[in-house]
Amino acid sequence: MDRRSFLTVAGSAATGSLMLPRFAIAQARPFSYYSVNAFSGNFATSGKYSDLGVRAAVTAFGNGLGRPIDYRKIDSEGNPAIAVRKVQQAIDQDKARHFGSAALSNEALAIMKEIDKSKGVYITYVGADEVTGKDCNRSTFRWGLPTYGAVNTVMRPLIQQNPKWKKVYTITGQYVFGEALLRNAKAVMQETKLEHVGNSYHSLAEKEFSGYLGNAMGSGADVLVVLNFGANTLDLLRQAATFGLKQRMAVVVVWFSGLDTFQALGADVTDGMYFGLQYWHTLDTPANKDFVRVYKGEFKENPRFYSAADYQVATLMFDAAKRAGSDEPAAIVKALEGHSYQGLTGDEQIRPFDHQVSKNYLLVRGKKKAAMKDADDYADILSSSRALIPQAESDCKLV
Repeated sequence: MDRRSFLTVAGSAATGSLMLPRFAIAQARPFSYYSVNAFSGNFATSGKYSDLGVRAAVTAFGNGLGRPIDYRKIDSEGNPAIAVRKVQQAIDQDKARHFGSAALSNEALAIMKEIDKSKGVYITYVGADEVTGKDCNRSTFRWGLPTYGAVNTVMRPLIQQNPKWKKVYTITGQYVFGEALLRNAKAVMQETKLEHVGNSYHSLAEKEFSGYLGNAMGSGADVLVVLNFGANTLDLLRQAATFGLKQRMAVVVVWFSGLDTFQALGADVTDGMYFGLQYWHTLDTPANKDFVRVYKGEFKENPRFYSAADYQVATLMFDAAKRAGSDEPAAIVKALEGHSYQGLTGDEQIRPFDHQVSKNYLLVRGKKKAAMKDADDYADILSSSRALIPQAESDCKLV
């Protein structure tokens, strides 16, 4: 376990606030916050930017809690079993109670059960519907729309705007998250009368997609819908560009992490493709402007999705503890339930019945390189929505 302790003090004569004496801060009991992510292994990129986001949150929150924030990292290594073991260790040995992050749905689904058993509190942003669906629990909250919201936000407007699309081929990651995307995509296709002409499954470790792309090109589909994540998406889209696939059919990537993946692929690959995003750094909201200012001040670059997501979930945790006036998870849970606030994507609310945040999910289109206004101007935002499963249809039964 890697430990980073931040002692932050906010205040100035100009604002009329008081600077706490150093000895008072030093003697105050820190608020401990544990971020669980893959800081090594195949998904270490998520951990790298996750860390920057939490650090920006600590900086931005300043002395809002009136005491230091003790930020610690738990390296899941991208493995649910390792994540569970290390979280259990933190709970047993360090009395850890406040947790955030996790880039992979299977990790979050595993550790949220352990955190709930210990009566802790956990805020994540993974995509599997089950997190705030059938596997929901009192301790767990989610910022970030699940797969249901992503699929509906991306596919419905594109289908409406492209009446010539009749046939769809899908390529799907064969794991919890991919299955959830496919299930929701099939529901949308059935309702909108699109023909699903085929699907190719691939493993999390897959790197060679030529066979799957060949199947898509030979299927007669008008559009390829990509239902995977991370390195799998990068490898697939690079190979799709080599095949000249986007000259033969539209390409829709329902779940894309954002700036880091655009940078890795380049505009020559992403130009003209459609992507679903939880976050984009140019969002014109007060909270995002504040975040980008702090982040760029600290790290001299625009924030990626993982940085934004971890900034938001850490800020939610710190703010809830402040409003509750307590470190007790039960009090923090109560402060989070039903809370409305100005989030990165605008007005955001935490639904009390399933602990799901209602926020905007974005549909964007990749820009031509010649049209980019700056080095990070890879996409235009076409629309957004906050499609969520209504309470009457939810599988979440909090007890």
